[in-house]
Amino acid sequence: MGVSPEDLLGASAQRAPLPTFADYIPKVSAAVSQGTRRVYASYWKRIEQQWGDRHLDEPTPLEIKQLAEHVREHVVSRRNARGGRSAAEHLIAALRCLYRHAVADELIGEAENPAKRVPKPRRLPSTRRGLPATGLEEVQRVAATTGNDPALDTLLLRLHTETACRRGGALALRPHDLDADQCLILLHEKGGTVRWQPVSPTLMRHLLAHAEERGASVDGGQLLRYRSRAPITSRRYDHLWSRIGTHLPWVAIQQISTHWLRHTTLTWVERHFGYAVARAFAGHTSTSGDTSTTTTYVRASLDEVATALAALTNEPHPLALDAQRRKQQHD
Repeated sequence: MGVSPEDLLGASAQRAPLPTFADYIPKVSAAVSQGTRRVYASYWKRIEQQWGDRHLDEPTPLEIKQLAEHVREHVVSRRNARGGRSAAEHLIAALRCLYRHAVADELIGEAENPAKRVPKPRRLPSTRRGLPATGLEEVQRVAATTGNDPALDTLLLRLHTETACRRGGALALRPHDLDADQCLILLHEKGGTVRWQPVSPTLMRHLLAHAEERGASVDGGQLLRYRSRAPITSRRYDHLWSRIGTHLPWVAIQQISTHWLRHTTLTWVERHFGYAVARAFAGHTSTSGDTSTTTTYVRASLDEVATALAALTNEPHPLALDAQRRKQQHD
């Protein structure tokens, strides 16, 4: 064919270099979800600052470990800081995301992925826990009597207390996600999960009234809004808890947030209705981390979740099982 071994070796040696981090990070950022971009953006920026002109195949696992330690040591110190572990973990995760896309694009092979060979720091147990009934009442009282929009703030607190949903699930709500007849709301949460969650008739009435009063029922956009009819963002939660913390010092000291309400509700449900119902109430679908495969076979139904909600709110729910039906099921 007129091709010598030297020609083949020369062609191999002349293979185009891999993209630099400065070239590749914007492409990956545009390809991931908004939530992923929000979590990794600051770490990609740090990587670009340190290695922007370097090609993807240049950093070694040792250099990645060194960069993670640098980020850990220079993390902004906050009251709830835990030695920079989270920053180091997120930096490694951000790099793994970049290299997963590089492998998918066939820029490098799976075995050549240096970030995969760098272990993440071991996570410490979370300090979050369920709030006592008195603490929850204090939080609700402050939200209802302070601020420029108590109606919105109390609605947020009740929504998260009843459903144990995450902030993203609440912010994603639209008017068409409300099933008024069966008192259900459709939650879109992390990982692309979608689930119907029971709410009390009282909460459903307030959600519908909120949508009507603030324009969401007209344009069909985001449900939760300011009085100006502008959609709220996660900043509303930050301001809410900051304000509550000024009135309740223990809230500021312990860094209480919306996620603590999730812990509060799910703890109550587990204590009164068992693990399977609490798991369904939380919307957990993955069995990873469970100590037994039995969880695959003991999934709770939506009716059981509604029954737990009815007991939690002391309100009847259209889907809740009455005492006789529950007795028949156990028999």
